[in-house]
Amino acid sequence: MAEHGHGHGHHGHGQMTPEQQKARIAQEMRLVQHMGDVKYKIAVMSGKGGVGKSTVAANLAEAFQKKGFVTGILDADIHGPNIPKMLGVEGKEVIINNGEMTPVLTNNGLKVMSMAFLIEANDTPIIWRGPQKSGAIKQFMSDTAWGSLDVLIIDNPPGTGDEPLTVLQTLPDVDAVVMVTTPNSLSQEDVLKCVGMVNMLNIDNIGLVENMAYYVCPHCGEKEAIFGESNGEQFANEMGILYLGDLPLTQEVPASANEDSTIVNSYAQSEVTKKFLEIVDNISDQFLEE
Repeated sequence: MAEHGHGHGHHGHGQMTPEQQKARIAQEMRLVQHMGDVKYKIAVMSGKGGVGKSTVAANLAEAFQKKGFVTGILDADIHGPNIPKMLGVEGKEVIINNGEMTPVLTNNGLKVMSMAFLIEANDTPIIWRGPQKSGAIKQFMSDTAWGSLDVLIIDNPPGTGDEPLTVLQTLPDVDAVVMVTTPNSLSQEDVLKCVGMVNMLNIDNIGLVENMAYYVCPHCGEKEAIFGESNGEQFANEMGILYLGDLPLTQEVPASANEDSTIVNSYAQSEVTKKFLEIVDNISDQFLEE
């Protein structure tokens, strides 16, 4: 895999030593081996933080699992790894055997791997420089033994910096990228940047989910566009990517977070859950070909 994206990389410091080169090849082989039984890989991205990307990733994983896909979720967000909390497995220990990490299982049988499991205390801030971060992400991705999975959801760090780039460059054959946006136009500029980056990596299957597109009043069921008119579909069409659907902003979201669970899991009958299941159908119909 070419090392573009860091500007400096290792070229300025002479060539890699034979040991380094060996270690690197070994790591790439582990990655290929561990990803060998993963049928579909879906990366979830956003142009910036605060759009509910991790919530979308966690619920997509649950929805895929519900539809009968054996599903795993990789929380590659180093600075705010909150997937374990959302899935009720916070503080669980990862078993490390012969340098292989075994993902943690949720009650629903989802396989979860997160940076959070590897940081002892939850309040430890991570202050790494770019190359160290990239190294950590690569190791983290190559050393997780997923076993056989139908779908692996990767929750990417937000933005278009080194970290999401490292994730996408490290992953062999990404089947689809799901962009998460909200109705305000600022996040759309960021999505454009993201789409540009994904296009550069020759990944064609890109879909857009518009989160917090409207609010459903719990009392009267009235729909309210509180973040401005939703135009996700038009926006997706303009960018030439697939519109996967929108999601309402509801009180179930914070409630489910406090229950250490996802909406799809806790509120099976809710409109949000129906929407997630539809989005999963759209992803599998459009992007996951047999």
